[in-house]
Amino acid sequence: MARATKKTARGRAAPRLAKVGPGELLTLLDFVRYAVSRFVEAELAFAHGTTDPVAEAAFLVSEALHLNPEQFEIFANARVTVAEGKTILDLIHRRVTTRKPAAYLVNKIYMRGLPFYVDERVIVPRSFIGELLDSHFGSDGAAGSLIDDPTAVERVLDLCTGSGCLAILAAHHFPNAAVDAVDISKGAIEVATRNVGEYGLEDRISLYRGDLFAPLGDARYDLIITNPPYVDAEGMAALPPECRAEPKLAFDGGADGLDVVRRILREAPDHLTPDGGLICEIGRGRELVDEAFPELPLLWLDTEDSEAEVFWIAAADLG
Repeated sequence: MARATKKTARGRAAPRLAKVGPGELLTLLDFVRYAVSRFVEAELAFAHGTTDPVAEAAFLVSEALHLNPEQFEIFANARVTVAEGKTILDLIHRRVTTRKPAAYLVNKIYMRGLPFYVDERVIVPRSFIGELLDSHFGSDGAAGSLIDDPTAVERVLDLCTGSGCLAILAAHHFPNAAVDAVDISKGAIEVATRNVGEYGLEDRISLYRGDLFAPLGDARYDLIITNPPYVDAEGMAALPPECRAEPKLAFDGGADGLDVVRRILREAPDHLTPDGGLICEIGRGRELVDEAFPELPLLWLDTEDSEAEVFWIAAADLG
């Protein structure tokens, strides 16, 4: 009787990685090259903090060796011990065979150079809003600044906070602000609580479990930031295995992807100060958003890696 072949979650045979003999891989770069070959061979998807197989391989190797990603270049040609090599190869094997995001395998992701804890209870953070806080909410009065003086911001709200990373970045960027962060998921609030605690921000960031603005009463904010679920039904059906490992709730935006966005735009005016504003990430849905809200003067913002995937609107323009 033939032995049953081990299957992946989607019913395909699990990939078999090429065997590595003793002494064949020596340096960090050797392991990165091996990982890249395996990742490309397995046709993995990259959208969880890294955008290509080389960056992902370097991230996993660095984490296995307890190195900050910025230290990789310094040690690129350093040799790896036998025990360390086994740890790296195990991570590579798990990444290929489970198709889980690398961040879940090491329980860590970096945003704007800061590390955050993540696990399967939250979507892996990859919002562009963190970069936009630096580029469009500066203190030098440069052209394009949406809020010239970060020290004048007193209250910030992060809707759909997930791991709490944007709330923490906002607390760092707006030093005098109290930050409220909301998520409907109990698991997400638990992860966010851990991250807030690790940064010692319990006295500045308040976490609420609830549906958007529901747990906030009549509170008003100088700035609302949100990276809500915005994947439409067609996109949900086409998600790669890596994304299917993440909470469905964090992706599903309804038939056209705008169910949650519509609610946010409808309810935000009741929670913004007169001079406040809303910044919202919507992915590649600009055309749908513009069609759905032709009356709103949305300002679409670009980052180094995105074009018109985030919009800003002032409270005065929301009505």
